[in-house]
Amino acid sequence: MPRNFKTHLMQLRWPIMISTALLMPLSFNTPAISQSTVKIAQRPAANDLQQLVVNRKLWNQQNIRNYRYTLSRSCFCAPAARGPVIITVRNGITASITTTTGEPISNPEFFERYKTIPKLFNVIADAIARRADNVDVTYNSRRGYPTQISIDYSFQTADEELFLTIENFQTL
Repeated sequence: MPRNFKTHLMQLRWPIMISTALLMPLSFNTPAISQSTVKIAQRPAANDLQQLVVNRKLWNQQNIRNYRYTLSRSCFCAPAARGPVIITVRNGITASITTTTGEPISNPEFFERYKTIPKLFNVIADAIARRADNVDVTYNSRRGYPTQISIDYSFQTADEELFLTIENFQTL
């Protein structure tokens, strides 16, 4: 190798070495990517719990034991687990879960946690107890049952959110 080439190569290395030496101390102050320095504001769980208690009490006072509603679930799950389905409750016990065309669904276990209004209240209570990052519920002002349930258990985790819509409620 010619001597001039080695000298030229050494001259090219100096700017790189100087830049590296200058930038190295800055990298020690940079937080790791997986660490978040931003605290996300959370809604107070006490308000969620208070709303739940008031609306569950309103529902229980009416002693509605025979009813029907349409449930839709938006989630990152199998299409058969989303609905919409029509849930019929007789004497406080689920009598049927059908498609909107009246056909029995093939996997009723997909709706086990949502098949009565008291079970929907339990889903909300569980999210509050687990300190979900966001619990947003809309209740029917007259009867107290939830009409929209939106739960994000962890802002840091993708695809674990739960969105339920309860519509077409009828007493039987």
